[in-house]
Amino acid sequence: MNRILITGATGHLGRLVVNKLKQKISPERIVALVRSAEKAADIGLGVEIKEGDYNKPETLNQAMKGIDILLLISSSEVGKRAEQHKNVIDAAKQAGVKRIVYTSLLHADTSSLSLAEEHVATEADLKASGIAYTILRNGWYTENYADSIQGALASGAIIGSAGEGKISAATRADYADAAVIVLTTEGHEGKTYELAGDESFSLRELAAEISRQSGKDISYNNLPEEVYAAQLVSFGLSEELARAIAGWDLGIAKGDLFDESHQLSKLTGRPATPLAAFVEKAVKS
Repeated sequence: MNRILITGATGHLGRLVVNKLKQKISPERIVALVRSAEKAADIGLGVEIKEGDYNKPETLNQAMKGIDILLLISSSEVGKRAEQHKNVIDAAKQAGVKRIVYTSLLHADTSSLSLAEEHVATEADLKASGIAYTILRNGWYTENYADSIQGALASGAIIGSAGEGKISAATRADYADAAVIVLTTEGHEGKTYELAGDESFSLRELAAEISRQSGKDISYNNLPEEVYAAQLVSFGLSEELARAIAGWDLGIAKGDLFDESHQLSKLTGRPATPLAAFVEKAVKS
């Protein structure tokens, strides 16, 4: 029976994947790779916990022993990810891992988002590794707008620089379901899936949905990139992160996060979580 290792298992997506995997296969077949075993104490009985750090190849070499299938969840350390991911791929190759599933970015090869470059590099490393692979190009998480919804309820407005660009977002749970399907079924080798929500929305439409569900008049204020970045800095974000977020909005305006192929719902066999359901939960929280 294949043993499956999940990297970043204490992260938001990693935890969801581990929990959903436990519902489909024996926990004894699941290995959770974490930086700190203490933070993984609640992952569950039967799941093996291994400590490993993307920046420390020697820990990865040890963790990969006896693993058949690897889910490489992309690192959160933008700017370091290509090297970190290559460390994981090299360790997997050395250990004889048979298949790697990687969480990339929607339309990474054509996206203007600054996030895309490192994903493209990792995809190339995967293809050069000689290991069977599947690439899950995940779109935007609907959860990315949770704070914006709370801020809008307080201030009366959503702000951004995305114009009327459409976002085909889905929840982390939707993407986790797709990962579990690919990890536990056959026929995915060599495939790249463009994964996104079934419906698309602009930030103006997000504001309208918040208005509908909250009974408050929420507007969308489309700002120039520099003005939006300055606003984010005033909220306490670093200038580097603020500029990145504002830049991503410009990518949204260009259509970088729009997709209507419905590959996510086809893969999972169920509709992606609709925006209205997410907003309802966020408004009530």
